[in-house]
Amino acid sequence: RIGRLMFRQAIQDPQQRFKILAINDSKDIKYLMYLLKYDSVHGTFDAEMNQVSDTEFEVNGQRVKVFCDKEAKNFKWGDAGVEYLADCSGAYLTKEKAKVHVDIGAKKIIMSAPSKDDTPLFVMGVNHQDYKSDLTYVSNASCTTNCLAPVAKVINDTWGITEGLMTTIHAITINQMPVDGPAKGGKDWRAGRAAGVNIIPSTTGAAKAVGKVIKDLKGKLTGMAFRVPTVNVSVVDLTVKLNKDASYDEICQKVKEASETHMKGFLGYTDEEVVSQDFNGSSLSSIFDAKAGIALNPRFVKVVS
Repeated sequence: RIGRLMFRQAIQDPQQRFKILAINDSKDIKYLMYLLKYDSVHGTFDAEMNQVSDTEFEVNGQRVKVFCDKEAKNFKWGDAGVEYLADCSGAYLTKEKAKVHVDIGAKKIIMSAPSKDDTPLFVMGVNHQDYKSDLTYVSNASCTTNCLAPVAKVINDTWGITEGLMTTIHAITINQMPVDGPAKGGKDWRAGRAAGVNIIPSTTGAAKAVGKVIKDLKGKLTGMAFRVPTVNVSVVDLTVKLNKDASYDEICQKVKEASETHMKGFLGYTDEEVVSQDFNGSSLSSIFDAKAGIALNPRFVKVVS
């Protein structure tokens, strides 16, 4: 699903910076186009699509080759002209595993989930300026890390964070079950409970991952998740102890300032009476909700994004 949504964004890029050459997905081209066209969350994809052959289809005039194999070594990205490969499968999250993509012709690998080795994590607006062009493997971290890191950076840069706990109230994900049944993978029993009628406690490494993106926060944050019966838009609830005194209004003002200057396009700010669905389809990584947070005292504060 991440791959399909990325496909949509790339095709619709107003600056036309991307040319999609190949994907690995269902071998049934008609079904693949159906999944691309209709989305229960983001609506119908406004594009002209047609099947060219058993292994190719066209989207707005761009011809896309389709591979269908669980073993990446069985096809060749290089033959299709692929340079940058977004691995959205979650199956190649180490350099060792992702090397198979390079061996078959891709030049740069972007992992759509946090890496499980020392592959560097980058969050736009937070540490993307540290990217070096000689890197072969990079990770875009997780959705929750992209929401948490911009806010954590503003607060830490201004007042310093002594320690903190994060809870993400998270939309349903693909590893959950529509009705009670054996959990996928068998490890997280609670993930096997019906997703549409339960609040399900879960784990997340997002807060710890922030320590990889903002080195000063390593070991200072951890967190957990609740999966809730919504299909899109999740919330980060971050409670931190500050190094220096700050009023809640001062925190809001600093985040607003960042959203309008050096983090513009990545960090947003709202003081309106909004709910989760109001952010569906937003291109921002994180939108700070000024009216949802609260402070206990000048050193202890909860922020919501």
